[in-house]
Amino acid sequence: MRVILTAEAEADLVHTRDWYDTEAPGIGQRFMIEYRVLAEQLADNPRLYPVMRRDIRRAGFRRFPYGLFFRIRGEVVEIFACLHGSRSPRHWQHRAQ
Repeated sequence: MRVILTAEAEADLVHTRDWYDTEAPGIGQRFMIEYRVLAEQLADNPRLYPVMRRDIRRAGFRRFPYGLFFRIRGEVVEIFACLHGSRSPRHWQHRAQ
């Protein structure tokens, strides 16, 4: 399957990478490496990840408290949010509409 990012999800990733880099140089790069690994796993088997609500699924990062929120549309995995686990579900629910 092909994985695509919405503009909002891409902005989430950039913001998070930049924030981690301000905390300690190189951590932002590690965050992005983990994102790429997770995106490859989504391309291989997106149904591996649990349904959160209707057709929305969440794939969690291993070393960071973030999740990718996505939906499967035919042969495309659309990631529409990358959010911290402590954020209110309203953030991803709003984007899912």
